Amino acid sequence: MIDTPLRPKGKTNYEVTNDREDKQEVSVEKQYPDSVDKEAAWLKEAGRYRYGYKKHYVTDEEGLVLGVVTTKASTNGITNLEEVLDAADLPEAIPLKADKGYQSAKNAGLLKKKKLKNHILKKAKRNKALTKWEKLFNKLIGRSRFKIERTFGGIERWFSGGAARYRGTEKMHTQNLLEAIGYNLYRSPGIIASNCKN
Repeated sequence: MIDTPLRPKGKTNYEVTNDREDKQEVSVEKQYPDSVDKEAAWLKEAGRYRYGYKKHYVTDEEGLVLGVVTTKASTNGITNLEEVLDAADLPEAIPLKADKGYQSAKNAGLLKKKKLKNHILKKAKRNKALTKWEKLFNKLIGRSRFKIERTFGGIERWFSGGAARYRGTEKMHTQNLLEAIGYNLYRSPGIIASNCKN
């Protein structure tokens, strides 16, 4: 999530999307003043209202960024997995490890079509807890997924990647690309050095 300071001020009747909801985004045209970034959107995440964009990364197993997609905050991860996968040229038969926000029957079919192994974290359904096997699966995937989360944390820490510096999706996508390039350049020497030791 990337927060923009150019958000509507005061009491506003706005359309809010709840994070992790399994429903299609609703498009609502609002009349905002010129000082507001009209391409951004509201998202309710962990009880907090946020206005801005989302960045979606495809990384390799070391956490280096292979592809970037930028959307408004209200875009649900379940609905845009294909766009995210198309941002990187992934070889067949590799495991795709992703956050549980991408878990759906449609995405499982998409991964099968693209010949990728489905290692998306399992999520509990309403009135149905995770099974013992699903909890073990999540734990095993989590052991390597931390590298992906480290990518987001590194970009936010080193390049202030959680704040929007520009207005509009296109310019925000450029910001996200530049941060990803900077991250890859910063991390690559350490990865190469550690692989040489092995």
